Amino acid sequence: MLADLGALAIPFASHEHAAVFTVEESRKIDAEIPGAHTKNLFLKDAGGAYWLVTVPAEARVDLKALPAAIGCKRVSFGKPDAMESLLGITPGSVTPLAMINAEPGSVTVVLDAGLASADRINVHPLRNTGTLGLAGADVLALLRHWGHDPVVAAIPVKET
Repeated sequence: MLADLGALAIPFASHEHAAVFTVEESRKIDAEIPGAHTKNLFLKDAGGAYWLVTVPAEARVDLKALPAAIGCKRVSFGKPDAMESLLGITPGSVTPLAMINAEPGSVTVVLDAGLASADRINVHPLRNTGTLGLAGADVLALLRHWGHDPVVAAIPVKET
């Protein structure tokens, strides 16, 4: 992945930190890292298709409204063994960058529209002990470089 960042001349900032498994655990670390922080949902729709949806860390995604926004059937959370076999990562390390391990067409990756246009979003580098900061447009470029056709969508959120 770092080789691809270099080959595509994509600038990024790298941060090492203690392992974090949830958005809540990452809040202290996030405060010291500039940019938009993210969380990722690994989902399976009622038709059997897998989805990786990246949203702002604070977003409470409306899972009932999500299928209409991204063009799929009713969704539920994907199982860890499917995540590991399709993306090569385990829960806690989920990142759109894991699509480097996914066969094109095996998982549809979705990036929230606000993140896609952000100057800097923060994602895991395939492990939960680090954070990479890069532009949303550069995340999309990487996904396309790896043979994926990312979806950019306004992700519906629940009102708090």
